[in-house]
Amino acid sequence: MPPKMEVKCIGCGLLPQQLRTYVILAHDFGYTNATEFVISEEGTYNKQNGHFLCDECYIKAGCPASPGGWKAP
Repeated sequence: MPPKMEVKCIGCGLLPQQLRTYVILAHDFGYTNATEFVISEEGTYNKQNGHFLCDECYIKAGCPASPGGWKAP
């Protein structure tokens, strides 16, 4: 069995449960936890490696976009 992937922001290195915005959104939308919310709802989430950019880091990165939807590398 492969090791469990760590879901984290590749900008600041924080986990979803360390980011207040995701904790609040997870609660508001009825998710069990912030990681579950990121996996299901975060547009920058890359399911191949567990990477995403939180809002602050996404803005700092210049709001990257692509025709097919930008995913964190």
